[in-house]
Amino acid sequence: MQEEIIRDSLAGRDVFAVLPTGGGKSLCFQLPALIRPGLTVVISPLIALMKDQVDALQAAGVAATFLNSSLAAGESRLRLRGLHNGEFKLLYVAPERLMLSGFLEDLKKWNVTAFAIDEAHCISEWGHDFRPEYRQISSLREMFPNIPFIALTATATERVREDIVKQLRLHEPRCFVASFNRPNLTYRVAAKSGAYEQILSFINSRKGESGIIYCQARKTTEDIARKLSEDGIKSLPYHAGIEGDGRSKNQEAFLRDEVRVVCATIAFGMGINKPNVRFVIHYDLPKNIEGYYQETGRAGRDGLPGECLLMFSPGDRIKQMRFIDEKPDPKEREIARAQLEKMIHYAEVASCRRGFLLGYFGEVFEEDNCTGCDNCLSPRATWDGTLAAQKFLSCVYRIREKSNFGVGLNHVVEVLTGADTEKVRKFGHESLSTYNIGGEHTRAEWGAIGRELVRLGLLFQNTEKFSIIEITDAGLAALKSRQKITLTKPVAPTEPQKHRAGEIACDEALFERLRILRKQLADERGVPSYIIFSDVSLRQMARLYPASDREFSRVSGVGDKKLREFGVIFLGEIASHLSSNPRQIFADDSFNEPVAAPAPRRSRLTDTVRETLHFFRQGKSVAEIASIRGVKDGTILGHLEEAILAGEAVDVNRIIQPRARKEIAAALAKHREASLSPVFEQLGGRHPYGHIRICRALKQAGRGAEL
Repeated sequence: MQEEIIRDSLAGRDVFAVLPTGGGKSLCFQLPALIRPGLTVVISPLIALMKDQVDALQAAGVAATFLNSSLAAGESRLRLRGLHNGEFKLLYVAPERLMLSGFLEDLKKWNVTAFAIDEAHCISEWGHDFRPEYRQISSLREMFPNIPFIALTATATERVREDIVKQLRLHEPRCFVASFNRPNLTYRVAAKSGAYEQILSFINSRKGESGIIYCQARKTTEDIARKLSEDGIKSLPYHAGIEGDGRSKNQEAFLRDEVRVVCATIAFGMGINKPNVRFVIHYDLPKNIEGYYQETGRAGRDGLPGECLLMFSPGDRIKQMRFIDEKPDPKEREIARAQLEKMIHYAEVASCRRGFLLGYFGEVFEEDNCTGCDNCLSPRATWDGTLAAQKFLSCVYRIREKSNFGVGLNHVVEVLTGADTEKVRKFGHESLSTYNIGGEHTRAEWGAIGRELVRLGLLFQNTEKFSIIEITDAGLAALKSRQKITLTKPVAPTEPQKHRAGEIACDEALFERLRILRKQLADERGVPSYIIFSDVSLRQMARLYPASDREFSRVSGVGDKKLREFGVIFLGEIASHLSSNPRQIFADDSFNEPVAAPAPRRSRLTDTVRETLHFFRQGKSVAEIASIRGVKDGTILGHLEEAILAGEAVDVNRIIQPRARKEIAAALAKHREASLSPVFEQLGGRHPYGHIRICRALKQAGRGAEL
């Protein structure tokens, strides 16, 4: 579409163009700038991007320059003099520059004949990279009403496109939207299961190829870059916290193929033109599909094959929601939640990923099989989810029936799993027939089931109203007719997890869980992790799956003291893992492939549970912790229940007396159904629900002897 865009721009029309990453957006304003008289002003969001483009233009003999904060005062004056003398055809500036004293008056003197707004999605609050300073651009329209604008972006939904046109006040623009399809890219999603080993295996199988690993946290970029370098893969980090010229040096090293891999936050890559990037790995779940699409688009810009791997764990959603909840603006939070839910749908979808991506941007993909995503190349196994779907749909229906309003997916999951939360009690949802009927699945699994029912059209998630879940006509019909519903098993690791020479073959997902647990225990005691257990010990645990004190004592490094101090905790963690993952079988002297791919593991404790656990271990009572945290006793008991199920050391003698535990255990044994209401009634209300849950958690965590 370049020719049509350029012709319309030269004819003096406003133009809006959406072209994919690598689709040649820059030429659409650079070539007209050379043909028409006067100066074309390019508004661009990143200093590094400006310098890259100006360097390339100057190398091609084009009179281009930029003005930004990176320039010394003397250099800025020199460039301003050149602009006053009409020496340049192209000027790159950041949107903040427009508002500097006198700059708009200078523009009037420089014979500006066109404005180009690059990365135009930054002007829309519905865009993935909203920048408030971009809103200032609209003031140019008042000062230059007859000068043509061209706005360009690689990623914009129909809603964002409409917002861009409105915010920039474009005059009857010609809009061009190219296909979002990048046929040379392969899209894959893998369950996190020993994530570093997964990416190491992935990169090692692509000898000599160059790639980008996107991480959420700065520290993660540094840790992975260091580990990869130690494993023989030259890597460098890139994030906004690297001081001085360190960032630009690392970027240059990557662009010049001095290092194979750059481990970066999203601060890296906008406008980076490295054509031979062969793979892009997302180590953490991106915040939205627009950002993910743009970042994956940095692979295969030369038209040769590129691979895009997204590492996914249901726990990623919890981490992202935590960041979203910190946003002060309610509207920003609403938009961010809606964008995140779409991203999770992409990670979990069982249909063609390419079709999902294109559909998100309003493009229909006609093919049944794209032959370029994991779901098309190796379709995932399915299971009969009729009972689970009936429970979920029924729960949504009962909540609406009782309260006359809808709730979000998380609240439905809390009702299904019998959560004792303030919100559940406030609305009286603990009295629903669907309360606590979902004990066969974890909360993460119920969340995935609910999201798949949305994708199947049986539920509707209204992102305009706080992501409320409603049952659709099709869902109501399925509920009444008990229609068979087939669901898809979660994503699994895309490649076998390899162990290094000399390591003990084991269940890598369990090993990772045990490592996390070991680190938490070590931090609490202020000692190095190896003081708790060595890697040899953890790998033996993840190979032998001990289920009793006797079996645990056979593990290397477990003496009487460590058995007493850590036996219950580690046995609980192993039992928790096996409750949602199959046992793997290993040969005596070699690593065998897993019998079945492990399901995504249950997420670790949330920060709020850890805070309660911290106070509890300081010796504070349940009532004292509830008072400190401004919640009810039942909420604190719910936190301790989660801690027990996660294998944490919790002294239940400080919560419930042995005689009371014995009485509750007897009632639990008589009522095997998931609901705790009959247990509560049999006990005559003498023991609160929170105590009953604690006792049930002890049993589920393999600590039945304490009852």
